[in-house]
Amino acid sequence: MSAIATNGVVPAGGAYYMISRSLGPEFGGAVGLCFYLGTTFAGSMYILGTIEILLNYIIPNPTVFPEGESAMSNNMRVYGTCCLLLMALVVFVGVKYVNKLALVFLACVVLSIMATYAGVIKTAIEAPEFNICLLGNRSLNNKMFVMCAKTVTEKNVTEFTELWHIFCKPNATCDDYFDLNNLTEIRAVPGLLSGVIKDNLWGNYGPAGTYLEKINQPSVQAQESSSHMDQPYVFNDIATYFTLLVGIYFPSVTGIMAGSNRSGDLRDAQRSIPTGTIMAILTTSILYISCVVLFGACIEGVVLRDKFGYSVKNNPVIGILAWPSPWVIVIGSFFSCCGAGLQSLTGAPRLLQAIARDGIIPFLQVFGHGKANGEPTWALLLTVGICEIGILIASLDAVAPILSMFFLMCYLFVNLACAVQTLLRTPNWRPRFKFYHWTLSFLGMSLCLSLMFICSWYYALVAMVIAGCLYKYIEYRGAVKEWGDGIRGLSLNAARYALIRLEEVPLHTKNWRPQLLVLCKLDSELGVKHPRLLTFTSQLKAGKGLTIVSSVLEGTYMTRGNEAKAGEKNLKAAMAAEKMKGFSHVVVSSNMRDGFSLLIQSAGLGGMKHNAVLMAWPAGGGQAHDSLGRRNFIETVRETTAAQQALLVAKNIDHFPSNQDRLMEGTIDVWWIVHDGGMLMLLPFLLSQHKVWRKCKMRIFTVAHMEDNSIQMKKDLQMFLYQLRLDAVVEVVEMHESDISAFTYEKTLVMEQRSQLLKQMQLSRTEREREIQSITDVSRGSIKRKKLPGSPSLNNLCLPEHEAQLIHDRNTASHSTTNDRDAKATADRVHMTWTKDKLVNERNRHREGLGVKDIFNMRPEWENLSQTNVRRMHTAVKLNEVVLIKSRKSQLVLLNMPGPPKNKKGDDNYMEFLEVLMDGLDRVLLVRGGGREVITIYS
Repeated sequence: MSAIATNGVVPAGGAYYMISRSLGPEFGGAVGLCFYLGTTFAGSMYILGTIEILLNYIIPNPTVFPEGESAMSNNMRVYGTCCLLLMALVVFVGVKYVNKLALVFLACVVLSIMATYAGVIKTAIEAPEFNICLLGNRSLNNKMFVMCAKTVTEKNVTEFTELWHIFCKPNATCDDYFDLNNLTEIRAVPGLLSGVIKDNLWGNYGPAGTYLEKINQPSVQAQESSSHMDQPYVFNDIATYFTLLVGIYFPSVTGIMAGSNRSGDLRDAQRSIPTGTIMAILTTSILYISCVVLFGACIEGVVLRDKFGYSVKNNPVIGILAWPSPWVIVIGSFFSCCGAGLQSLTGAPRLLQAIARDGIIPFLQVFGHGKANGEPTWALLLTVGICEIGILIASLDAVAPILSMFFLMCYLFVNLACAVQTLLRTPNWRPRFKFYHWTLSFLGMSLCLSLMFICSWYYALVAMVIAGCLYKYIEYRGAVKEWGDGIRGLSLNAARYALIRLEEVPLHTKNWRPQLLVLCKLDSELGVKHPRLLTFTSQLKAGKGLTIVSSVLEGTYMTRGNEAKAGEKNLKAAMAAEKMKGFSHVVVSSNMRDGFSLLIQSAGLGGMKHNAVLMAWPAGGGQAHDSLGRRNFIETVRETTAAQQALLVAKNIDHFPSNQDRLMEGTIDVWWIVHDGGMLMLLPFLLSQHKVWRKCKMRIFTVAHMEDNSIQMKKDLQMFLYQLRLDAVVEVVEMHESDISAFTYEKTLVMEQRSQLLKQMQLSRTEREREIQSITDVSRGSIKRKKLPGSPSLNNLCLPEHEAQLIHDRNTASHSTTNDRDAKATADRVHMTWTKDKLVNERNRHREGLGVKDIFNMRPEWENLSQTNVRRMHTAVKLNEVVLIKSRKSQLVLLNMPGPPKNKKGDDNYMEFLEVLMDGLDRVLLVRGGGREVITIYS
């Protein structure tokens, strides 16, 4: 404690302040409150001690309650409450009066100690004239008789004494033990040189209600009488054993912390606390050890075990040793307990006030206020209330172990704080007190923990449970404080060690879980554009593993640095709203593409790096007007593939359920087209662990061709799922090789037409977006338009290639005859929205225009379409039709995400393929594996 106290300024709070600043607010608050309770119950114990001395030795016959079984306890409650109110009034008036009274009390204590040592010296010369009466080897209470004899002879007349009348009935029938044993009178204090210390070296414990018997004294045993408790024997009032006595004795040394509790009132706490505490320890240690040895050397053992001095005419045992009078000890003990009680009532409210002012426990903040001069009025009222609880117990032996637990816990954590700070070797650890070592701190900590269980194991457990509950309460509900504590430094060291260990050995498949990098977009006000992306992340992660939520701002860090910090703050707030644990990071880059690339490459640290990227499907991803967002998306797909990271893309993320929703039915459908390491299998299982998706069933669809054995495929997949311990329904969907429909040709036509326009038209960005949007909208309208009467349905249009070619030739011929006929075309035709009038207008608006011949060269012709694109579009259309039939009403659809084209010329086509694949589905999660197995059948 001296080392911690000299490592900086120690304001009000004492031990609490030192522990909290060394071990953090959680430990500090929990142990500080336990220490406060210990100090408060210490006040109860000292007041009970004061009243016990008052009622036993100063006013032996209290008049509040008559004699009875519980009269003493009730009297202690009444007098103790009055004494508590009187002491509280003194403390309320001001601490300066307590300090003045402390000098008076200290003088009385010093006088009583000097009287004790003087009495010890006197016993070496002459033993005090205090005798005890023994019947056999049993000690008798001489308060009820004067002469230690059965009979007395006066003037040749033998008469029975008071003792005989107590043990014998009027018909001369006496107690058997009284008849068989003689009465013996011995010195209560044989003296320093008597050699009685030999008999007192060894313990003599016993249960409650047993006789106090002198060792090595002859005695004849007799049959016990049923009324022996009414006879004037001295009994053990409680069961005595070593651990209990340690708990009762320990509070006598807890006063050494009284100075540190009042650290706010000290002129130089760094100097006063170490000096005062060490001197207090040395002084009390010398006094206690010397007194134990001297008492054992001077006083009979049977008298030492007489708690209230019944065998010495109701005098305190130490009083009969003191010189010149037992009253010196009585008065000294009385004022000593009064002073200690006042010190407790002074220190405990200040300790509570310091805890309340730190604000780490919300419901205690009212106790941080007080009078204008800083006196803790409200804290004093609470202290008086808790102290009254201890007084109502009305038993020193029951209260002492309670406060022993709290004090021992405080000492334990003071030692722990010193050890942690020493081992961490933080730069701020520079105590002026140099006589310390971490091994001594650990030794002291071990002794404190041992003593807790030695004194009372059940009280120790209760104290630990109270401290644990307070710790968790402060952790979850308390204010966030950063005091540079040692626990945080310990966490940093542990994190560094764990990160280094993670990199030493590659991650096993059994330990794989998605460590997500969530790519968010911020709106103009730096708010999260799609909060449901964070909701879905929390549902997928369930608080496990690594989550990094990040975003990119365009510009330079010099100009947008503050905005980046504000965006990071908004991300943290959004994560807290979704109760999601993780990290947030906002970077500033010259463009979005480079920013996302930077995050994918460098996010995370060491072994704690992300292995999967989660992002939302770009708004207007399939539209021509968002070409920049489309390019950024495809580049992100390419970079995650190059980095061997998994990619999750959520379409219609704003339609995903919130954490408050409960999906009571429905399915999570997995379309397992390509084996991607098991990502598609694992993600639904992780989602089903969350309460939102818990009642959704999992279905797995796989696609079979004509040459595949569908029945065997289903059996194999069911066995595979059984070995993976996954519960899912398996369905095999057969896709027949059908002819390419006109609908497929037209979708491919629109796709290539748009790509050609983007390459050839040299328009400004705004104009390009407007014109291309009009082309796309009209083209899509022509495709989705209802069929005219008499024209075939597109769904049933599955024509051979030569028939499709004939239709194409006829349509092409009609298109080239005149532009007026374009308006009368059927739904099987694609309309060109470019006319001569539009061309003239564009040539007038731009220096570099396109010739009429160039425009008409762009007209759609099916024979010029890329057959690769046609086949891919055919696959996408057919698969989409099957998915719609099976999974239109499912809660979530998981699809394999095809890889991006190697040639960047096909980027626009790639987005169209994906759009067609997901067309008509509400909630879709595209999944692309990272190139490694993420799920295993082995345990």
